[in-house]
Amino acid sequence: MKYLSVAEARKLPGLRLVLTAHMPGPWGEAAKAVLSARNVQFVPVEQTAMGKNDDLHAWTGMRNAPIAVLDEEPPQSTWLEILLLAERLGSGPSLIPADPLERALMMGFSTEICGQDGFGWSRRLELMGRGTTRNPPSAGNFDMQRMTRSYGVNDATITRAPSRMIGIMKALATQLHRQKAAGSNYLIGDRLSACDLHWATFSLFVSPLPPGECAMPDFMRENYTHLTPELAAALDPILLSHRDLIFHRHIRLPLDF
Repeated sequence: MKYLSVAEARKLPGLRLVLTAHMPGPWGEAAKAVLSARNVQFVPVEQTAMGKNDDLHAWTGMRNAPIAVLDEEPPQSTWLEILLLAERLGSGPSLIPADPLERALMMGFSTEICGQDGFGWSRRLELMGRGTTRNPPSAGNFDMQRMTRSYGVNDATITRAPSRMIGIMKALATQLHRQKAAGSNYLIGDRLSACDLHWATFSLFVSPLPPGECAMPDFMRENYTHLTPELAAALDPILLSHRDLIFHRHIRLPLDF
């Protein structure tokens, strides 16, 4: 993937999507998957993992990724903001179920996967609390105090993180087993919705795709494949079979980042 610099992107109209360059971060891959499923074109913009990203902050008021910027509209950064933007701009089947109950269930699962205190958030805390976690080369200039403030990193949240991950994986697996018994391969109803894409991309946090389908820096693969026995036991095989189906049926492989 060819990235523009922030300086180059600021001059352009249309949709610019800020991504952590050359790393398949779950939030960024989820944003790409949602936009692509809705046939929304975007220009990728480079953000440096754990870098200062001062130019990005000057443009958007944020230093992290992903961030979607459409023309002169305010930047959008949360999973829900990017999903609603994709729904507004895109074409084809909606990723949000029309039935109110199914919509609520989809939103709930996606919140549990992507949102604050959710699966990805908790995995990040669990990684930060582990002494063997490796950081990218750019981390040498990183303001760890800012990350601690932003993500609520403390002994209590780190201790709680694994149980949150386990609970969410068990809930997803329970739903998938129910859906399989009803004849569906999807988390909600009988077709793709946003939470399918969200789980598929966030599953990389605990079980990366093979290098031929998802190349990633060595430090990242080492971090993502390290699971405690409790986390490994909660990773029901149906979660990975669902992930593989969604990637091969709905997300282009190999991943390009």
